[in-house]
Amino acid sequence: MKYKDYYVTLGVARDAELDQIKQAYRKLARRYHPDMSKAPNAEALFKEAAEAYATLKNPAKRAAYDALGQHSSGEEFAPSPPWKQAHASEEPDADEMNLADLFAAMASRQGHGYAQETVRGQDHETHAQISLQDAHRGTTLHLDLADAQGRRTLEVTIPPGVHDGQTLRLRGKGGRGRHGGLDGDIYLHLTLAPDRQFRAERHDLYFELALTPWEATLGAEIQVPTLDAPVLLTVPAGTRGGARLRLRGRGLADGRGGRGDLYATVRIEVPTTLTERERQLFTELAQASRFDPRVAASQESPHARNV
Repeated sequence: MKYKDYYVTLGVARDAELDQIKQAYRKLARRYHPDMSKAPNAEALFKEAAEAYATLKNPAKRAAYDALGQHSSGEEFAPSPPWKQAHASEEPDADEMNLADLFAAMASRQGHGYAQETVRGQDHETHAQISLQDAHRGTTLHLDLADAQGRRTLEVTIPPGVHDGQTLRLRGKGGRGRHGGLDGDIYLHLTLAPDRQFRAERHDLYFELALTPWEATLGAEIQVPTLDAPVLLTVPAGTRGGARLRLRGRGLADGRGGRGDLYATVRIEVPTTLTERERQLFTELAQASRFDPRVAASQESPHARNV
C-alpha cells in the first residue's frame, strides 16, 4: 500500500501539539472547502486534510500511525510481519487494505485481547453566508458537504436571531462513530451577506439618512426603511450631520424574543443647482441669519486653533 505522510499534509512537525494540528487543519479546511475554493483539486485536498486530521487528533490513532514508521509520501510499503501474523485471522489481507484501514485496525486493539476501542466520529467545520432577512426571520439551508462519507446534502434549520460570526453546532451530523462511538458534530460558521441598505452590528442595524438643510434645521417626519415595513421617523429640529437617531426595537431579532435597535446616521445634503426663487431665499437667509458655524465650533471645542 502507499504511505501518506499526514504531518506533511497538514504542514506540521511530527511532534506538533494538538492545538497546532487543529489550527493547521482549520486553515486548510477553509482554503480547500469545495463550496469556497475554486481550485480544481480542492475536493481531493479537502478530503486529504480531513483524513490526516481525523488520525492525528486521536491519541490512539496517532500512536498507531506513528508505529508504522516514517516513509516518503507515496512510497509503497507493507506492515511488519508480526503485525500481519497477529491480525491475519481478524482482518482482510493487508495488501487489500488502504492506509486508513490499517492504522484504524491497529488503534482499535488494546491489551492482549485486542479489545475494540470506541471511537467518536470526526467533527467537521463548514461556512455559510445568509442575508439579513434570513438572520432576522430564520431560514433553511441545504449544505453540500464532502467528507469521509462522500458528498452529501444536509438540511439545516437556521433559527431567528443569529448574528454575523456566530457558530452553530450541529450535533451528530459529522463523521460516523465506530464500535459504538458517538457520531461527530458539524460546526457551521455563519456570516451575513452585505446589504444595500443596512449594516449590522450584532443585533443592531445602521443606515444613512440624507436630510436637506431645512429638514435638519426645522425638524421633519421622514419615512425610513426597516426590515419589516417603512415607518415614520421624527427628526428633531436642529439635528446635525453625523447625529444618530434611534428607532427602538426595529433591528434584528435577538433569538430571545426581543430585537435590537435601528440607528439612522444623519447626512445633510445641500442642493447643487438652484432656481432663481431658491437662490433669492438662500440670499435672504444669509443676510438675515446671525449664525456662524465657525464661531460655534470654536466655542464648543477648547482645542480649536488658527492654522
